[in-house]
Amino acid sequence: MNRCPITYEAVPKAGDFSPAGLRCLHPQLRHLAPLPFDAAALIQEAAARAPKMSIQGVQPKLSAVLRIKEGRIEIVDQGGRFILKPQNPQYPNLPENEALTMTLAQIAGLAMPDHGMLYAKDGSLVYWIRRFDRVGRDQRVAVEDFAQLSGATRESKYGASVEDVIKIIKLRCTFPSIELADFYRRFLVNWLLGNEDMHLKNYSVITMEGVIKLAPCYDFLNTTIHLPTPQEESALPLNGKKRKLSSADLTDYLARQRLGLNDRTVARIMADLRAAIPQWRELIKHSFLPERLRDKYHGLMEKRSAALFGK
Repeated sequence: MNRCPITYEAVPKAGDFSPAGLRCLHPQLRHLAPLPFDAAALIQEAAARAPKMSIQGVQPKLSAVLRIKEGRIEIVDQGGRFILKPQNPQYPNLPENEALTMTLAQIAGLAMPDHGMLYAKDGSLVYWIRRFDRVGRDQRVAVEDFAQLSGATRESKYGASVEDVIKIIKLRCTFPSIELADFYRRFLVNWLLGNEDMHLKNYSVITMEGVIKLAPCYDFLNTTIHLPTPQEESALPLNGKKRKLSSADLTDYLARQRLGLNDRTVARIMADLRAAIPQWRELIKHSFLPERLRDKYHGLMEKRSAALFGK
């Protein structure tokens, strides 16, 4: 059975996308052609266009626009409304991983931009995400990542702690109590799903109608399953630790001592995560990851959820 690479719904054998998946890209989109590049050519395109683009990072990235009437995605140097991430030869199946992890996090109640996958001409999958720092025709929205806010550089983005992130939220956000609860949900989701690469550049604030708050989530993926011998659970230390985080670290220390969340808020977030786990199991099973990585993903999630919630 074919599944839509955007919604994971079953689609007819002759089709690649579900109607709901196409509507996620645009309400009037009725079909979408594969990108006119194979995986290797997309890597070359990303390298060639990198100096001209405003998006950076370790993974190869491309900027793109949607041509609705023609039913195709076009790669551009400037003015893109979507970011594309093709297959990475160093770490196979990263697009499948990121699309899955972002969707799992969305199920757990986190705000996400529209995202999913599309096909290259060789059948390989390419991750896409809608840019949240553009509105209207091409109006820029004020977005600053936590490296910028703290004076860190790309090279020093790991040189902080979770406690430092909390200080920035308290200092910069208009309604810190709301954003601290959001941050707690994000931290737990990333820990449960094996994302140990949430450094300062993977957190941002966005200013909308004069309100400064945490930007929608991005760059969520299970990094742990791609590492032969993973050593850490968090890119930034919590309570002085990057590994062997305990339930007490995550609840008593992080939630109550550092974030100042009340018992009702903590209980609500925990209940939401517990409720998400059965859906997570199903989606991991039906994901586009190969069986080996599906098994690793599922095993890690089960181990950490048992550590957090008890068996």
